[in-house]
Amino acid sequence: MVISASKNALARRGLLFILSSPSGAGKSTIARMMLEADPQLCLSVSVTTRPPRPGEIDGTHYHFIDEATFHQLVEDNALLEWAKVFGHFYGTPKAAVKQGLREGQDFLFDIDWQGTQQLYQRAEGDVVRVFILPPSLEELHRRLRGRNTDSEEVIASRMARAQDEISHWDGYDFVVINDDVESCFTKVCQILQSERMRRARQTGLIDYVRDLMNPTDRP
Repeated sequence: MVISASKNALARRGLLFILSSPSGAGKSTIARMMLEADPQLCLSVSVTTRPPRPGEIDGTHYHFIDEATFHQLVEDNALLEWAKVFGHFYGTPKAAVKQGLREGQDFLFDIDWQGTQQLYQRAEGDVVRVFILPPSLEELHRRLRGRNTDSEEVIASRMARAQDEISHWDGYDFVVINDDVESCFTKVCQILQSERMRRARQTGLIDYVRDLMNPTDRP
């Protein structure tokens, strides 16, 4: 499913679309599918202090920086949100996101509940929060083992963290169970499309309705 913009689309303010889930529940897969299907959506590229994984490109997947640089960004209030996860720091640069929102750009965030909470506190009206649940903890454990990227110790740590993350489900606007990736993807896309149509985000509506109702401007 490829989503195309309408030729008659009104000017609108962009939005911050958050996907959160326990590790292994599918948010990264859904995020990748959305980015491939929707040219109006771009990934918010976070800064992080963790080393790049195989295949990751600096500036595309993350901005990889050292801890001293990260702490300076925090001190300068240059991050919309930040958190420490599994021993590494992650954060969202503020300037590029604020500019993009004004220009109608939608940003996709693949962040945890801590980052979501911070982002919502700072940009409440621009934020849409979606939490993805696994069909069961047993299935979540199976998916984590199926990656073949983590030790049993790391998997156990992720499972323990998963239950804590799931406990914050009620801090989100929408909750979707990922028992089938295609179905989950469709539901999340429907949420995005609906949120784009909110009256408050369509900044071009006032002029459009004014012209529509003014008979002197009609041919």
